[in-house]
Amino acid sequence: METVAVSNSNVLDYLNDPSPRTLGRSPLEWLDRLQKPTVVHVTGRDRSRTRAMATLLHGNEPSGLFALHRWLFEQHTPEVNMLFLLGGVYPAKIPPRFSFRQLPKGLDLNRCFKEPFEGEEGAIAEAMLAELHRAQPECLLDVHNTSGTGPAFAVTITNDAEHQALTSLFTDRLIMTDLRLGALMEYSEQEVPTVTIECGGAQDDQAHQLAYEGLVRYTSRPDVLALEKAEWDVAVLRNPIRVELAPEATIEYRLEPSGQADLTFPPDIEHRNFGIVSPDEPLGWVGKKGLGILTAIGHNRTENMAQILRVENGRIFPAQAIKAFMITTNPVIAKSDCLFYAVKATGEPIF
Repeated sequence: METVAVSNSNVLDYLNDPSPRTLGRSPLEWLDRLQKPTVVHVTGRDRSRTRAMATLLHGNEPSGLFALHRWLFEQHTPEVNMLFLLGGVYPAKIPPRFSFRQLPKGLDLNRCFKEPFEGEEGAIAEAMLAELHRAQPECLLDVHNTSGTGPAFAVTITNDAEHQALTSLFTDRLIMTDLRLGALMEYSEQEVPTVTIECGGAQDDQAHQLAYEGLVRYTSRPDVLALEKAEWDVAVLRNPIRVELAPEATIEYRLEPSGQADLTFPPDIEHRNFGIVSPDEPLGWVGKKGLGILTAIGHNRTENMAQILRVENGRIFPAQAIKAFMITTNPVIAKSDCLFYAVKATGEPIF
């Protein structure tokens, strides 16, 4: 029995076992039909168990929605019941579609999954958590795109065999962090294995395909929490440093600094993602304020800048060989979220 966009909530809409007619012919057509953050239920062969997947928490990260539309349109029958949560419908629909991470002057939805659940985004996050509480899923995935181009990876606050098994459905890189930002990933603290999947760049067809293939594996296997069924070994990077830009600081992406910005990165800085940067390789330039515009926050909330970056004649260099990721050339994301994360070149934490 199909239920089409009939809400029993002021916050969420619901779809149960939607047909291709309901979905429209393309992800864009489906997005146009969505009016609110939406919950999709799909009945599985084993109705005694449920798995969950959230996606589109950020309106400019479409791979999860593209994958879900394709999977639903093809009318797959999952091994167990599936609960899908589409969070950032409102920013995704702002023209041009999939351009806005969050509503103008709105909050980042993926920082709102904790009390006091403030504003419209807090209400959406609280409603999504209530759906998860009702469904009691055996595991949860949160599917994103990276803020820049680069290879796929996963993030979790727990590193064990179950979380590595979930990761291996999509990628062979897992970041384990102790930082708590109010992200849905922290649902893992409810003793439900939870992993964030970063599929790659939002404009990358390979990222869309990876999201779809991972979703097929996630929904079709009787057991997704058994590490012996992993398709590849998972490399784990622990407790990266989060480098942030001060809210009042300015950033440019240029081949040479203009002298007008506090921080300048080259336009191809994204190519550094998951590569090793040696201490003699420049990353960019700082203005007159130097590194004072940056913070380097470790898992224990302590400042670690001296272990990450140094300045020589206005140029920024790593203080030691590092492996950086989540580097972006989007100045809005660089300021509202973070510049990048870093661990030692060996993959070990920086202390």
